[in-house]
Amino acid sequence: MSFTIIEPAQARLNRSELAVPGSNTRFLEKAAQSNADVVFLDLEDSVAPDDKVQARKNVIDAINDLDWSGKQISVRINGLDTHYMYRDVVDVMEQAGHKLDLIMIPKVGTAADVYALDMMCSQIESAMEIKNPIGFELIIETALGMQNMAEIAQVSKRNESLHFGVADYAASTKARTTVIGGPNREYAVLTDPDSEGNRDVHWGDMWHYPISKMVVVARANGLRPIDGPFGDFSDSDGYAAQAMRSSTLGCEGKWAIHPSQIDQANELFSPSADEVTNAKRIIEAMEDAAKSGQGAVALDGRLIDIASIRQAQVLVEKAAQIAGTP
Repeated sequence: MSFTIIEPAQARLNRSELAVPGSNTRFLEKAAQSNADVVFLDLEDSVAPDDKVQARKNVIDAINDLDWSGKQISVRINGLDTHYMYRDVVDVMEQAGHKLDLIMIPKVGTAADVYALDMMCSQIESAMEIKNPIGFELIIETALGMQNMAEIAQVSKRNESLHFGVADYAASTKARTTVIGGPNREYAVLTDPDSEGNRDVHWGDMWHYPISKMVVVARANGLRPIDGPFGDFSDSDGYAAQAMRSSTLGCEGKWAIHPSQIDQANELFSPSADEVTNAKRIIEAMEDAAKSGQGAVALDGRLIDIASIRQAQVLVEKAAQIAGTP
């Protein structure tokens, strides 16, 4: 390990993150009754300009009046380039900050964006005597944010998670797509012809690079990497495939833009019983090996060593977190 030790962000279960428009009070009520690990109450993209003020009031009332037991509550504020943002932060924190867990910052482009919000939140927390510091969720959804992601991740102790905002990222990079998440038939590899002239087409994942980079930056700074939205909520198989790709790369969870995606995300980002059992066997085998002075040992025909323990511990600790045990 490096001599530089990274302090991890506050541990929160973050398999599913439900997006709820603040302008819809019925959806807010249903969100409080859902199985989502985290719910973000949206004041930004899902709210029309004429509804911004009322949506803010709705969100404040929802935080204060609804039962959010078993969930983390986040509020996605409007962008720093809008005149809605400062009032989002001031009103929500002053009127509901004692019950708020997180603030989601959209379209983060530079470390200065986060620094500015950190300063505001610190002053409001002090004035309102809010005892539990509010954490930050940072959406990387522009080319500028992708370029500056490492500096962004390091700038505040409030930072808890990085999220990949695929739709705005596609617009920012001028990608040739109009879908929100998932593969694109144009992003494919054509094989050379075989002996009979036949050629195969293999679809690729056009989002592999940004998600992979986000995972690396998040983990290097003790943050949670979270995959963003999948727009076609009628395509459960497509959602599962995208979730498994991001999970395999190291993401802890994924957005749910529709309630039907919540249970799917919870299941897909939870280790299976077989995986946990195998992880425990690896730990036990290495403990036995250590007692006999061995640094590596064979298990089920495969070599395992100290690195294998670290991999196994990740699964065991995640299972314990889900079960609610220490």
